[in-house]
Amino acid sequence: MKEQVFYQTTVPFEAARKVDILPSDHPAARLHGHTFQAKLRTSLPTDWASFQGGEIDDLEELLSKTTRPLDYAYLNDVVTIPTDENLVRWIRENIDLNIESIGVQSTQNQGVDIDHEGHAHLWRRFQFEAAHCLPNVPEGHQCGRMHGHSFEVILHVEQSIEGSDMGVDYDWLGAIWQPIHDQLDHICLNDIPGLENPTSEMIAKWIWEKLHNRISNLSWVSVYETVTAGCHYNGGDYRIWKEQRFEAATMLRYAPANDPRQRLHGHSYVSRLHLTSPLDEVMGWTVDYGDVKSVFAPIYKQLDHHDLSQLQEAENSDVLTVANWVRSSLSNVMPQLDRFDLYQKPGCGCILNWGAMAPALPV
Repeated sequence: MKEQVFYQTTVPFEAARKVDILPSDHPAARLHGHTFQAKLRTSLPTDWASFQGGEIDDLEELLSKTTRPLDYAYLNDVVTIPTDENLVRWIRENIDLNIESIGVQSTQNQGVDIDHEGHAHLWRRFQFEAAHCLPNVPEGHQCGRMHGHSFEVILHVEQSIEGSDMGVDYDWLGAIWQPIHDQLDHICLNDIPGLENPTSEMIAKWIWEKLHNRISNLSWVSVYETVTAGCHYNGGDYRIWKEQRFEAATMLRYAPANDPRQRLHGHSYVSRLHLTSPLDEVMGWTVDYGDVKSVFAPIYKQLDHHDLSQLQEAENSDVLTVANWVRSSLSNVMPQLDRFDLYQKPGCGCILNWGAMAPALPV
């Protein structure tokens, strides 16, 4: 598949609202407020930004300007029925850009993204606490020992909301999830029929099989085994991700004279590797998260606590240049890799994608 390059930015806004179309006893029907996150993903023409490397900051400025009427506002005065879906539509209509996707996250655990065709991707995150071990790993593998995690699960629902005031209610998803939570929470997963080998992939598949008949437009189930690693499953394909953070210096050589970004400065970066591979029927996984970390380690050592402008062929050291350097460095050693994200601050960075796109992860 041809490589796609996307830039992503995220900006917050504080606002109050009432969702009057909900039943009167619904909490969201009362006056309440949120710290919202608006998220924009787009491909950009080569000469769109004020300078090469300025794309992230320019995009953030544009999204901030667009959402300014929503910040510290009573949203009902701006959007007639201010659901998350309708807020996204309003932002989409008021931004002059070729948008790949645009979204609003109203809490840490729920949000909506709308793609360029107007289809909505609604998601809600849940948690459960459980123990497990992986019985088929080699002797001495740490996952062969009984241990536990604070697992997180995201249910993703695709819907077309054009012409309607509201799609799926988050509480409806919560009610459907509750029986699954009761089966998984505070238990050893290996004792559950179908989860004798409870990898992230097998947990995601197990949940999918329990829910896809009840949620007709369920599109993906995502399982976080840790805060930095997880698996998406859509009923047929598995995609895993492994995230690592690093601290590094940078300078943007093409910034205008006297622009502070031309000086040596730095960021706390987040890198996220996405991999697609057939399921190993014995191991119950696509790729071992530990193997991903090990293969990435030599690259990571060149990034963490270093000056990125000293990387060979990455002198400008903007996120796209560094992301391309990482991809080139991994191309021969990690064939399952088909997407790489690099963020210079939460939700703000670039995405190199040369495979099928998986659902967006929350900020």
